[in-house]
Amino acid sequence: MSTIDAATLNALNGGAAAANRASGADDLQDSFMTLLVTQLRNQDPMNPMENAEMTSQLAQINTVSGIQELNTTLAAITGQLDAGQAIQAAGLIGKGVLVPGERVLVGEDGSTTPFGVELGQAAEDVRITIRNESGEVVRSFEPFALDAGVESFTWNGEMDNGETAPKGAYRVSVEASVDGEAVDVTQLNYALVNGVSLDAQGGPRLDLGGISEPVSLADIRQIL
Repeated sequence: MSTIDAATLNALNGGAAAANRASGADDLQDSFMTLLVTQLRNQDPMNPMENAEMTSQLAQINTVSGIQELNTTLAAITGQLDAGQAIQAAGLIGKGVLVPGERVLVGEDGSTTPFGVELGQAAEDVRITIRNESGEVVRSFEPFALDAGVESFTWNGEMDNGETAPKGAYRVSVEASVDGEAVDVTQLNYALVNGVSLDAQGGPRLDLGGISEPVSLADIRQIL
């Protein structure tokens, strides 16, 4: 069963962190006021603090207080964004996605997992090659043109010799060019989202069941 771990639930529910930040801001402002009052009480009657100096210190108090309030607001916004991303990530559990990678799996009956190509710009010559674990080419596709962006493909499992590829893992390589100049290519492989966890910064990470390392939402190129 796919689950969302406790850390994710804590991020969604919020908690004591915001209250602690607010308390810290209040404590800092109280400390400034205490220092100012102490300074006024112990000032030299023959050389009292000038109005400009007092105004400057009060302004410093307001500045520090404003910065603390701004930090608290930004922290709250960040927390809401993280919570929203965690909810979005949780909605992907059980769904297939395309993420950076080059693996294609072939089943007993020759069925295969989808793969994808992401191009930085349109290319007039795209060449896709599939190799086995030994690095031997088992299937080469005819060159074709492709627009910029993400495109998904499905290999029927048939090798160049007409036979069905044996069960196992295969590697897809893609080369693309326009007017003889290479185009940036990102190869994508299929994965199933099994669960969600949080990284050190509190952002959601998607567990892909060992097909690849956990990824962020930004790594998802397409939902299948």
